[in-house]
Amino acid sequence: MTYSEAIIKRLTELCNQKNITVNKLATLSGITQSTVENVMSGKTRNPKLKTLHKLAIGLDMTVAELLDFPEINETLFEDE
Repeated sequence: MTYSEAIIKRLTELCNQKNITVNKLATLSGITQSTVENVMSGKTRNPKLKTLHKLAIGLDMTVAELLDFPEINETLFEDE
């Protein structure tokens, strides 16, 4: 699993849990829908911390909570 795949998996799970779409996540986060779509499609392979922070706010959590999941904590990522 790549870093990008782990982020996509996490965001997908959180959107499903909160029953929100990518468009709604973008609105809640204050970032463009295209930015969220680029992250979710893997086009943006290494999202900036600022983007992750905004996404976390949109999901009503901290960046630490957003990034606290097994795929991030237990995977050794190779350079992409």
